[in-house]
Amino acid sequence: MRGPRDVIIRPLVSEKSTALMEQNKYVFVVAREANKIEIKHALEEIFDVKVAAVNTANFKGKKKRLGRYPAGYQSRWKKAVVTLAEGSKPIEIFEGR
Repeated sequence: MRGPRDVIIRPLVSEKSTALMEQNKYVFVVAREANKIEIKHALEEIFDVKVAAVNTANFKGKKKRLGRYPAGYQSRWKKAVVTLAEGSKPIEIFEGR
């Protein structure tokens, strides 16, 4: 059984994810084997918010050079875009407090 801190790895901060915060949406890097229900329960437990929807996307690792040797890959990862319910408080981790 995975705990909530094992499901949510870290927030993903970028220009696009910052713009989504105005629409009450937050972006996280999550465990690759986690499903939408586990992500929802983990966020509700960690941040004490009400989640309305969870959308996920899997990303392949990009090919990278390692010195002279071109055989290497970045890690595969999974992204979750979480929409909070109307009237739910914002997640403090993104507020810069």
